[in-house]
Amino acid sequence: MSGFGEIIGHEQIIAHLKNAIAMDKVSHAYIFNGEKEAGKMMLAEAFAMALQCEAGNNEGCMECRSCKQAMSRNQPDIIYVSHEKPNTISVDDIRTQLNNDIVIKPYSSRYKIYIVDEAEKMNPQAQNALLKTIEEPPVYGVILLLTTNADRFLPTIRSRCIQLNLKAVKSETIRSYLMSRYQIPDYQADVCTAFAQGNVGKAIQLASSEDFNELKAAVIQLMKRLEDIDLYEMTAAVKQIETYKLKVEDYFDLMMIWFRDVLYMKATGDVNGLVFKDEVYDIKKQAARRSYQGIETILEALAKARIRVNANVNFELVMELLLLTIKEN
Repeated sequence: MSGFGEIIGHEQIIAHLKNAIAMDKVSHAYIFNGEKEAGKMMLAEAFAMALQCEAGNNEGCMECRSCKQAMSRNQPDIIYVSHEKPNTISVDDIRTQLNNDIVIKPYSSRYKIYIVDEAEKMNPQAQNALLKTIEEPPVYGVILLLTTNADRFLPTIRSRCIQLNLKAVKSETIRSYLMSRYQIPDYQADVCTAFAQGNVGKAIQLASSEDFNELKAAVIQLMKRLEDIDLYEMTAAVKQIETYKLKVEDYFDLMMIWFRDVLYMKATGDVNGLVFKDEVYDIKKQAARRSYQGIETILEALAKARIRVNANVNFELVMELLLLTIKEN
């Protein structure tokens, strides 16, 4: 667990939470709504630590007993609600870990804080049980619901919580952070940043992932040699893509970035705007050879292939059609 100062981006949310502490206007229930790895847990934990800080400031001193306990996730009045079933938070989970527990006064702090991760997995019975507590919470109770989809909550829950929607973090902020923190070169930071689309957690995962680098290398190699592949070699290329079937969304994203680079180079001739800067020779070559219409056709074919794969259309047929479209345009 870390404090607000360690969080990249989300300045408005941090300002709101710190202001709530400073003004002593802390709500009994918050929804942190944002995509996976966007920083919901970091924000919730930093807020919880600041609320319980013995120094009484609005961001956590990191030095007092409570902050040190919070940092090691051992603070007795910061409770993480867990669930055994992977896709469901049941009514029993909510009753035993939250409803029945919140009536007991805090052990050592001003507040008793409950962090419910993946809260969209609460079934209707669990939500109704939680609603009773949110409607009549004890003065010291604070419930933090972390979710990728706040629309899954009952309207009555949403109306009684302060909803904080995590927005995409600026690309330059993520890029600078990756380069300084993970000591990666600018061209690698560019790829991770473009790929993460404003999600800091995803960018960090990519920066330190050998699998991602292997996948990226495989995509780039295919994009560079596809025009020279004979039709009989196409089957082997499709088979090679199939080894990455579980990561096919990432595969499509990397192909999409490649052809956006080709389009950008054709339109501007500016190397600095490329994501795959270290592949400038081949991107220039393809930009010169392909027409605007051809690149647009490829980008449309990529979008269609993604939809078809998600609809469980035969994987090999989808990929073969996609590669032929790329080759012909």
